[in-house]
Amino acid sequence: MTNSPGPADVFWMAHDGLPRQAPGSVATTELLLGLAAPLPDRPRILDIGCGTGAASLPLAAATGGEVVAVDTHAPFLDRLRSEARAAGLAERIETLDAAMQDLPLPAGGTDLLWAEGSAYLMGFDAALAQWRRLLAPDGVLVLTEAVWTTPQPAAGARAFWDPAYPGMRSTAANAAAAEAAGWTVRATYLLPDSDWAAYYGPLADRIDALRARGVDPAVLDEVAREIDVRRAHGDDYGYAGYVLRPHGRAK
Repeated sequence: MTNSPGPADVFWMAHDGLPRQAPGSVATTELLLGLAAPLPDRPRILDIGCGTGAASLPLAAATGGEVVAVDTHAPFLDRLRSEARAAGLAERIETLDAAMQDLPLPAGGTDLLWAEGSAYLMGFDAALAQWRRLLAPDGVLVLTEAVWTTPQPAAGARAFWDPAYPGMRSTAANAAAAEAAGWTVRATYLLPDSDWAAYYGPLADRIDALRARGVDPAVLDEVAREIDVRRAHGDDYGYAGYVLRPHGRAK
């Protein structure tokens, strides 16, 4: 007799191999990159929480720079290396299996620090504090972050997000916190609904495929819960992009 996969196993079964691990799109990556300008020729880029490279690949292609792509899930990094080879970018994308809270990287070595949908793992404020040392004197930080878009979110939205991310705030509150912590907010951008569909569409298809294979429906329902919450309460929260430079640095 074989054991049924547990919740953690099912989570990775649902997410492995998907094109994205958070809301976003190539169009949004390119828009935020434009807002981060000016950058050096061939910038040194650090993509934290890179997943399968949804941002790493277009950033390397668009800038001509070199990317260090950081994640702790080896299958994501394996796929990124494969995708980089297929795109002719293998020589400019290096993968690093390391925790974002303790990156073994030198201070001041990054021109563009990128984090789409990953900073929440350590919290917005902690990410800004710990990652700052990595930036070059004229470096810029770009990240996307889950945010409340109404002052009074529905109880159903709160029931999902409060346990998962109790530090979640509004776009304006995050911007104010960044300014207070010594950052200049160059731009903010609320991701469109299509960026959520780009994430949840493939995830929903994968969940349906796992149901057809007989995977425990109760565990799959828990994985699918975030899609259901978004469908019911999508007006109450979103994802916002932030383009930040430390105070006193190049504009």
